Amino acid sequence: MNDIGAELADICEAAARLILPLWRSGLAVTTKSDESPVTEADRQGEALILKALAERWPDVPVISEEDASEFGTPDAIGPRFFLVDPLDGTKAFVRGDPHFTVNIGLVENGKPVAGAVCAPPSGETWWTAGGVAMKRMPGVAAHPVRVRPWPEGAAIALISHTMKVETADKLAEDYGFHIREPMDSSIKLCRIAEGNADIYPCHGPTLEWDVAAGQAVLEAAGGRFTTPEGAAFLYGKASEGFRNGWFVARGG
Repeated sequence: MNDIGAELADICEAAARLILPLWRSGLAVTTKSDESPVTEADRQGEALILKALAERWPDVPVISEEDASEFGTPDAIGPRFFLVDPLDGTKAFVRGDPHFTVNIGLVENGKPVAGAVCAPPSGETWWTAGGVAMKRMPGVAAHPVRVRPWPEGAAIALISHTMKVETADKLAEDYGFHIREPMDSSIKLCRIAEGNADIYPCHGPTLEWDVAAGQAVLEAAGGRFTTPEGAAFLYGKASEGFRNGWFVARGG
């Protein structure tokens, strides 16, 4: 079952086709209990994904962002489950920025083993396939992608739009990058996976569904996704509400 990335990519693209017409359409925005925004695009995308996963893999549980926000997360989870973020980067979506994604990751024994990420505005999709990372987009056939070697003196870090300058300065000192590019959503992980950036240090709050699919793609492309200390980054933290600690995503 670990080699289901292509099927997950198809589902992500179906959700993206549903979401894209709602972008820049003046959708109403409501606020969830954690003060983050949610729109009808989040809800419709999630409904489509949950239905598709239930039809194909009815015995695999799913932890999905909007469902978790409304009903809470389970107190325990088995060794295999899906993590779904139907619209990662809702703030960017609301602003009219193009950096938002659809994400489905499969976790097994604490690690993402398959995943797919789709960026609706550009039509780009990345997924895991037989130990490699693949990408396709309109007019471009599916092809493998790979991280690039660390470019001495020109390493690009992808950081949050809201990161303070002094925080970015400290991260640059700690991790040795030279260029900073603000960007939202899990597309950061995919840009590193395809060799267009080099590092994404996240010293802030995220949830497991934000990054599982992107981690699967990045690692299939030869990248690394660890704690800042270099330890393995584990999933299934039900007792912590599936909240993540800090992490660092790197290319070559």
